[in-house]
Amino acid sequence: MAKLDTISEIKKNSDVSRLREIGIIFPLFFFGLIIAIRNPYFVSWENIRYILLDASILTIVAIGEMMVILTGGIDLSVGSTLALTGMIVSMLYKDMPNFPVILAPILGIIIGGICGAINGLFVAKGKVIPIIATLSTMYIFRGLVYIISQGKWVNAHEMPEGYKLLTRAEILGIPILIVYAFITFLLFYYILNYKLIGRSIYAVGNNPQSAVYIGIDKTKVLFLVYLISGILAGLSGVLYTSRFASAESSAAIGFELSAISAVVIGGVKTTGGSGKIGGVVLGALLLTMIVNGLNIMRISPFYKLALQGLMFLIAVIIDSLMAERTQRRYRRR
Repeated sequence: MAKLDTISEIKKNSDVSRLREIGIIFPLFFFGLIIAIRNPYFVSWENIRYILLDASILTIVAIGEMMVILTGGIDLSVGSTLALTGMIVSMLYKDMPNFPVILAPILGIIIGGICGAINGLFVAKGKVIPIIATLSTMYIFRGLVYIISQGKWVNAHEMPEGYKLLTRAEILGIPILIVYAFITFLLFYYILNYKLIGRSIYAVGNNPQSAVYIGIDKTKVLFLVYLISGILAGLSGVLYTSRFASAESSAAIGFELSAISAVVIGGVKTTGGSGKIGGVVLGALLLTMIVNGLNIMRISPFYKLALQGLMFLIAVIIDSLMAERTQRRYRRR
């Protein structure tokens, strides 16, 4: 019976998230049209390329955040994990410029994985509330960035050229940073839609008790999603410092809020169990496009925070209304 209830709940949530995923396309076109009318440069290939590059890093982090939110949790430490990983790897290449560049992403994954594992142990094993656990590690990891760097930067001229090429190279004319994001999307699309662990993540978010009754190891799933979030944030830390050719202690402050906003605006239910990865990609693209548009129109970036907060609130309200409507529809059947 518990298995049937869980499957039914997943089906209902899937219908809601599919509608939300389709619905985000309209704001994308709406904002894009308004900005393009104000400044035609917005739709130039040069600017579109810039938007896609910026959205790529946010997309990778947001996919990791999505995995956590699908289980009903939250990871507030992704920005600090990104900064810590970027700083450690950048300082390593500053001191050892001949160290193989191919190992930089692997180092990012390892360091980010350690950060994610710490969060996973707190939440899955220690039973600490996710917002408390990750808020604590957010400050701990950020503090470590300042301690390790002593408040100093790693500048472009201190980085090996190979390290900067990690995000500046192209494959068949496509910027490699976009390729990284696309591969990440394909990998987790496959996991969430075709692998048992993907279905287990949705099940834990839908109904933790029912998930346990049907044989899902809830502790393992919770640990895994925080590990994944840390890994993707760590990888993004390397890509971030490579793209901007600098590492600083204050890097990516507030990035966790952008990632969470991309996830929620993209249609992932804040209480877990529902959401499509395609919507998260569109959410990241929408946020990046708006920031880019504000810059083009020479509007103060401070409006970005207000607009992002408003969009987040609207997304949550829409999520609640659509979920209620879907439940009423299923009750009538």
